[in-house]
Amino acid sequence: MNQETPTKKHRIYTMPFARVYPEYVNKAERKGRTKAEVDEIIGWLMGYSQAELDAQLANQTDVETFVAQAPRLNPARAMIKGTVCGVRVEDIAEPTMREIRYLDKLIDELAKGKAMEKILRQEV
Repeated sequence: MNQETPTKKHRIYTMPFARVYPEYVNKAERKGRTKAEVDEIIGWLMGYSQAELDAQLANQTDVETFVAQAPRLNPARAMIKGTVCGVRVEDIAEPTMREIRYLDKLIDELAKGKAMEKILRQEV
């Protein structure tokens, strides 16, 4: 039986990043963190400046395009390990989904109170 599921895009890909972004901010703020820290994480991971991030949000860019147009994916992102939604991020084969889950993982770490230096994989 030939199913089309393997070629069907995950629904997160077509969702506007501007719809996902407030969820990241809310998750951080509920735990006493800030929007600025969320923006710093996005900048570190994907290379977006604040102006570029704001433009992507204003343009209602979908998540897949947001990842694809990332100005500079941080090479240190390969150091991000652990699970998100029960899946190990380092084991995700599909590149776009792996980048999305890297961001999810960093926001989780922020919400759990981890220091920014550790979240951004910097030596302390």
